[in-house]
Amino acid sequence: MKSLRHFCLLLSLALTINVACVAQNEENLVLVDTIKVESECLQKAIKSTVVLPAQYFDADMQEEQYPVVYLLNGYGGDYKSWVVSKGDLDALASDYGVIFVCPDGQNSWYWDSPVVKNYNFESYIITELVPYIDNSFRTIPDKNFRAITGLSMGGHGALWLAMRHSDVFGVAGSMSGGVNIIPFPEKWEMKKLLGDYATNKEVWQKHTVINLVPTLKKDQLKIIFDCGSEDFFYKVNCDLHEALLKAGIPHDFISRPGTHNWTYWTNSLDYQMLFFSKAFEQEAE
Repeated sequence: MKSLRHFCLLLSLALTINVACVAQNEENLVLVDTIKVESECLQKAIKSTVVLPAQYFDADMQEEQYPVVYLLNGYGGDYKSWVVSKGDLDALASDYGVIFVCPDGQNSWYWDSPVVKNYNFESYIITELVPYIDNSFRTIPDKNFRAITGLSMGGHGALWLAMRHSDVFGVAGSMSGGVNIIPFPEKWEMKKLLGDYATNKEVWQKHTVINLVPTLKKDQLKIIFDCGSEDFFYKVNCDLHEALLKAGIPHDFISRPGTHNWTYWTNSLDYQMLFFSKAFEQEAE
């Protein structure tokens, strides 16, 4: 039945409608669903992919609640990116007993833009999406059972959101993240959201992850991030590692051979899920 599960998964993504796709897989049910949240912050509807673990449908576990891992897309990606590129995301959800939520981050860098009206992706995720997920699914509505991570732009976004809202996320990660935007003033449409760097340096300084390090307390967040040694973001990730060390903030930093691609990121998620799972287990003890 494995092929039927994958056919149904791809059909759900292709239609991108708010209808659950449920397939039989060795007597277990797996759900990959596209939801749509009407956002006041963005003045439009935003889609997300939700992946539920097989045990979510177990008749003997109907009262069970689950941790949530938010997976953010990179520049040029969307809410389908993780599910399409990480082909076993449904199996990973079942193995670890978690719910995955993949919001459509568009090319937002997950900021509330000081330049573009109604472009408030930070506020959308914190004040609208997270409450929607907790109200719609059997989650554990506690920051210590809520993790966020992402790739590239999404890696920056995950740490940006978690560092600024540690009351919402207790665990955070980043994969090949653009954790310092200052060296890249002409890249990835950032100046459309922040203004030109030359005339808006203070705004740029306030909207980069590495400059949030002084605001952190020692036990505020459980943090893991990694970057390939051949990645163009490698130096800024090493700089973040050094800044966290200097500030005395505990974290895991992984450096291994790799470039800025899905081969690296799908491998990274496997590593980070071990970290997230351990963090959830510690809180459950």
